[in-house]
Amino acid sequence: MISLHLDTQPAWRGGQNQVLLTLRGLRARGHAAELMALRGGRLAARAAADGFVVHPISPRLVRLDATWQLRRLLKERRFDIVHAHDPHGLTAAYLAGAHQRAALVVHRRVTFPLSRSRWALERYRAARRIVAISRFVADRVIESGLDAARIGIVHDGVEFPALVTPELHQEARRSWKIPDGDVVLGCVGYFVEGKGQETLIRALPSVLERFPSCRLLLVGDGSLRSRLENLARELRVASSVIFAGFLDDVSAAYRAMDVFLSPAQLEGLGSSLLAAMAHSLPAIAADSGGVPEVIDDGSNGLLVRGMEPYDFAKAMLILLDDRARAAKLGAAARETIEQKFTAERMVEGTIENYEKALKATS
Repeated sequence: MISLHLDTQPAWRGGQNQVLLTLRGLRARGHAAELMALRGGRLAARAAADGFVVHPISPRLVRLDATWQLRRLLKERRFDIVHAHDPHGLTAAYLAGAHQRAALVVHRRVTFPLSRSRWALERYRAARRIVAISRFVADRVIESGLDAARIGIVHDGVEFPALVTPELHQEARRSWKIPDGDVVLGCVGYFVEGKGQETLIRALPSVLERFPSCRLLLVGDGSLRSRLENLARELRVASSVIFAGFLDDVSAAYRAMDVFLSPAQLEGLGSSLLAAMAHSLPAIAADSGGVPEVIDDGSNGLLVRGMEPYDFAKAMLILLDDRARAAKLGAAARETIEQKFTAERMVEGTIENYEKALKATS
């Protein structure tokens, strides 16, 4: 099977990691896979470093350049599958007529419904398979009027890490000069609206009243960073908040944490949440989007149903007060990932959808 993957996003986020894991998994199973991604982007660089053929897209004329390149490639080469991993990639594939020369597959990661405009729906109807990362996302696609028979659910997956030993835990914390006795609450995600880091910072003062040696480790970057830093200063908790910035190797941050926080609203699934759980971290997450498909409240993590800072602070204090319970939830979290959310399972599910696409008629 020969597949071409399109991703036009400039940043490295959960979706881009899933693309790279897909490419690696396909190659490991004997399938040829190539990538079309932004020139100078992290996904293109990482895929090229892994030895994949990468067709660079101009970052100035993304959809136009991707359309032109794809049209040319499809005339010169045969691809069984053209897999668009984001909406701009789907637009380019549709305009290039990819659905007329190969089996077009599109990934859907976001939770808001599709636009009901004729143009938006035509692009998705041209795809033989629509891969949703959760049941919640699949339901939003169906609500938009698309054929449920063409929609497959493939949960995101993560690489399964080695168990974090006490030595690795302490070594990771030294990167941010965190004292041995401090408890680290962590969050990984871009600093944009809807990700919820502001809620965590506002929850911190009441947590610090009970646990003054607690630290909040925020990994990521984005347009809201200055606002979040100012908020930490205004609330007088700046000394307890660590802004780690973007990390090429985020696994070190997970190893440094004691509890993981996922306050994002309407996550399609939450790849950072999956990675944290794979590291045996007890997780506290907003009860929204596809997250309840991962966390069974009280069994392998805690779900927060309100979004006020108090709601998150209350959940944090529950785990900080009962470290034995936190450890039990962390162990159950890792078991959940091993059973349901590994990269291997994600790749196998993707291949199953490719096979269905190849058998289907457009």
